[in-house]
Amino acid sequence: MFQDEARFGRIVDLRRCWCPKPWRPVCRAVVSRQYTYAYAAASISDGQLDTLVLPHVNAECMQLFVDEVARRHPNERIVLVIDGAGWHHEAAVQWPPNVRPLFLPPYSPELNPVEHLWDELREKYFHNRFFDSLEAVENQLEHALRSLEHDPQRVRSITAWSWIITSLPN
Repeated sequence: MFQDEARFGRIVDLRRCWCPKPWRPVCRAVVSRQYTYAYAAASISDGQLDTLVLPHVNAECMQLFVDEVARRHPNERIVLVIDGAGWHHEAAVQWPPNVRPLFLPPYSPELNPVEHLWDELREKYFHNRFFDSLEAVENQLEHALRSLEHDPQRVRSITAWSWIITSLPN
C-alpha cells in the first residue's frame, strides 16, 4: 500500500469555468487559515483505499492512521510505502506487527501514486467551491473519500502505475 497525507482548507481553488453569454460566473472566495488533513493508503494491486480525516499531521495522528489500517487488514501483511515526513520517523510511531514501513527516497513525491488521488479530489470535489466552515470542508472531504473508497476500479486506474505493478511479486 502507498500512503500519503494532504491538507484541505477553506481557501477556494478558483478555476476557469464556462457559462453562456451574456452572464459571467461568480465564485466566492475566502482566505482562511483553517485546515483539516486527509490520510490515505491505497492498495495498488486491487484498488482498495483506506482513509481517515484527522485534525493534524503529526506522530499521534499517524499512529491513529497506521493502527486503523492494521485493524482493517488483520490477516494481511502490509508493506506501507511512505515519504520521509518527520512524523513518519519519530519514535512515537509504533508499527503494528502486520505493517512494515518502506520509505521513498527524499524529495520524491512524484514516486507516490496517492499524490494523484489528491489531484482527483481537488479537481472533482473542491474547485470553485466555497465552504462556510471547516466542518463543511470535512463533510465534503468525507463524501469525496467515501466515493473513492467505494470505487476501487477508479482508485486502481489512478494509482496502479506499470512500474509498480511489474515490481510486485505474483
